[in-house]
Amino acid sequence: MPLDGVPLDGVPSDGVPSDGVPAGGVPLWLGSYPAAGAGTPVGRGEGIWRAVLDPADGSLTALGADGVPGAEGPVVATPAPSFLALHPGVDVLYAVGEAAEGTVTAFAVEGHALRPLSTVAAGGADPCHLLVVEHEGAHALLVATYTGGTLAVLPLADDGRFAPAVLAAGGPTQVHGTTGSGPRADRQEAPHAHFVARAPGGAVLAVDLGTDTLRRFRVRRGAEGLVVDPDGTAAVLPPGTGPRHLAVTPDGACLLVVGELDGRLHVLAWDAATSTGRLLGDVPLVGDAVPTGVPSGVPGGAPGGAAPDPLPSHVTLVDGTLTVGVRGAGPALGRGPDDVLVHRRVDAAGDAAAAALLAAPAWTTALPGAWPRHHAVLAGWTVVALQHADAVVAVRPGGAGGADAPGTDASAADTPAVVGGRLAVPAPACVVVGR
Repeated sequence: MPLDGVPLDGVPSDGVPSDGVPAGGVPLWLGSYPAAGAGTPVGRGEGIWRAVLDPADGSLTALGADGVPGAEGPVVATPAPSFLALHPGVDVLYAVGEAAEGTVTAFAVEGHALRPLSTVAAGGADPCHLLVVEHEGAHALLVATYTGGTLAVLPLADDGRFAPAVLAAGGPTQVHGTTGSGPRADRQEAPHAHFVARAPGGAVLAVDLGTDTLRRFRVRRGAEGLVVDPDGTAAVLPPGTGPRHLAVTPDGACLLVVGELDGRLHVLAWDAATSTGRLLGDVPLVGDAVPTGVPSGVPGGAPGGAAPDPLPSHVTLVDGTLTVGVRGAGPALGRGPDDVLVHRRVDAAGDAAAAALLAAPAWTTALPGAWPRHHAVLAGWTVVALQHADAVVAVRPGGAGGADAPGTDASAADTPAVVGGRLAVPAPACVVVGR
């Protein structure tokens, strides 16, 4: 039966594995972004991989489109699929094409294979995040474009394909831009939509790294599918935060926003009735150093020989443990090129959860590679896309005991994770649980 609510695939009713998939295996779709991958040549391995995680030992197996294990390439070639989203009700997978001429492609999921259905414009340059939303039985795919700074709306038909209005237009039925900037001239010269979330109460939030805001939208049903209307600003973060991704506490009382540029976790009280967030406090994710403004990976490092800034990426909150991938944390902590996951416990509810989180000690998990761009926590393992290591790894955080000793500061020495499996994937950028 499913583990931790994760659907299974490739396991017949008698429990005997088929197509080389271990019984109880968790299917995965892996997106890649070779053009951005630390020396990875453009055109090498651009596509979507199929893999399966064995929860018993954390091993990862790449599958071909025919389900045969041991595949050495993607099941489908498609340019720069840096983020993927699976339709919640039908077997359709969506992938961005993160490029100047941004695109979104819909694929029919046929077993372990992907069949392209159609490709449309993304509504802006460098689409980087997708979210399928539902309202009154209808669905739409929302697209955040980083360079474009837009939120685009692609209504979907009942079978998961793009709606006729989208196909007729060759792209979104709505594109919402904005204006503004932030204090970091190198990264905040304009709006940069980086993430889309459905907040408690139903509002859609676009996390804007360029303007330090959470932009709010309302969803309604129109004549040709879902309509998404701008509705002001849900929250304003401190200048220079550079918000990237967010998570929501299980009771819906708090938003946990990762600042890519300031390296901090920002805790907001969320009012679902008014769809507004109020900043309660923030804590550093790695050490207490003030950001230098020098991105991780910049040749020569930061001024004065200081370590370059660590760049937090994705955040999850599963079973009371907050997990944040931090790119460039290895150099910042003086532990070499390999990066870390940072963890905090969230055991309380409501305002108490915020207070407990801000006061809770952090601990880290040392990763066997650099640049954790995205991860998924499932079946007791954390599957991490190590973009600059050209690898996807399954780790059990914090060593054999299951975690580093809580109370260890995130700037202190950490314990290597138990590595269950490792797959060679050029510049992996996204991990999505399949079915």
